[in-house]
Amino acid sequence: MSPQAPDPQTPDPQAADQQAADPPARPEDPRTARTKARLRESLLAECAGRPLAEVSVSAVVRRAGVGRATFYLHYEDLTALAVDACADVVHAAVDALHAWQTGPSPLPPVRPPAALAEFLTGAAERAPLYRTLLLPGGGGPLGDRLHRELRARARAERAAVGAPQPELVASAVAATFTGVLADWLHGEVPADPAALADHLWPLLLALHRAVGPR
Repeated sequence: MSPQAPDPQTPDPQAADQQAADPPARPEDPRTARTKARLRESLLAECAGRPLAEVSVSAVVRRAGVGRATFYLHYEDLTALAVDACADVVHAAVDALHAWQTGPSPLPPVRPPAALAEFLTGAAERAPLYRTLLLPGGGGPLGDRLHRELRARARAERAAVGAPQPELVASAVAATFTGVLADWLHGEVPADPAALADHLWPLLLALHRAVGPR
């Protein structure tokens, strides 16, 4: 989410330098991808009826149809698998906050995009799992990943349009969204998904607009 749509003609020097420094990642072996997908699906199925703390590696590999050695070849522990299994929620959160950019307007709307309330509804359905990984205030492995990816997206977009203080504002936006989401999932912010989207959206917009040209 940024105060206006990114200008594709204005490159971000920092992003270009980072791309030049980091070689493109190799595509994942198809067999590895299928195994990891089965493990992710197995974990989510196990967590549908009980918290992550009560799930064992044995139960996950048994449901996935793989051996324990195969599990530890790909993941250090169940927490690492859980963070991988929740990667989709991170991408969904970032995409929901930027869904307005698919429209014709170069400016974000006053009302939140429908995708934001839809994302929050889906997050509430898996709240028991997410609460294990996203601690109150936004900590935990899922919180760290969400904050990191949202900050990177916000910083890149502000830099692309020449908005001031991209690092500062991006950190504030990422911390606010991650913290509010975490507290809401833990019952500290009473609101249904639609109401939370209505309140959270103008708060994030205000952060973008708080730092203007000097």
